[in-house]
Amino acid sequence: MDLNKISRLKYLDSNNFFLLAGPCAIESEDMAMQIAEKCVEITNKLEIPFIFKGSFKKANRSRIDSFTGIGDKKALKILEKVGKTFDIPTVTDIHEISDALKAAEHVDILQIPAFLVRQTDLVVAAAKTGKVVNLKKGQFMSPEAMQHAVKKVHDSGNQQAMITDRGTMFGYQDMVVDFRGIPVMQNYAPTVLDITHSLQQPNQASGVTGGKPELIETIAKAGIAVGVDGLFLETHFDPSTAKSDGANMLKLEYLEDLLSKLVRIRQTINQF
Repeated sequence: MDLNKISRLKYLDSNNFFLLAGPCAIESEDMAMQIAEKCVEITNKLEIPFIFKGSFKKANRSRIDSFTGIGDKKALKILEKVGKTFDIPTVTDIHEISDALKAAEHVDILQIPAFLVRQTDLVVAAAKTGKVVNLKKGQFMSPEAMQHAVKKVHDSGNQQAMITDRGTMFGYQDMVVDFRGIPVMQNYAPTVLDITHSLQQPNQASGVTGGKPELIETIAKAGIAVGVDGLFLETHFDPSTAKSDGANMLKLEYLEDLLSKLVRIRQTINQF
């Protein structure tokens, strides 16, 4: 995968990990721009290659009254503005075949949600746009099974695939990260660890997903120690008011401290 095609930043050639971060969903232009500006400031300071993440819509909801978005066109234009304003690549997830071309006009990376990563037509549609495709490992899939999702992208004429591990279902209402899977998946494509969704507690009786954000630093440190190529996290100025996934987000004011620690761990590992 040549992530250098989408930015002057050197992603896989960097001695550092790269970062995909941003709000779960695009709630407004001001919110997206403010979060992006802070993330850019921090990652530039720490020399972490950065990709801004934001969902232009939320299709996988537990309840019909859950927030789904501010409108597809409006949210995609906001993502495009973020990318152009800060000269950074952007990523958003797609849920239907028709989303692929629509989103590809505005963002640099198309993300296939974990629940949909076995949907061949969706993966192929994303691959055929020529954009980088981020394949989220299904919560129900083994690391070894992800080689087939990567192959679908490659067989569609697109060599730019990466994998993001977002945890594995552990019973009905919990997730765990099996760090043995990181080096396995790195045999197939650059591999990212999603350190916030991995701490979800899904399928709550209330219909609102829970989480364990107090373990974000623990999971992140372990991922860096194992040698992941990148990290994925969702962040917000006030997770308690976020319209989606607030229960497992990182409060933005904690981001610099966390990343500073992770950079030091990566620097130490690089010495060996």
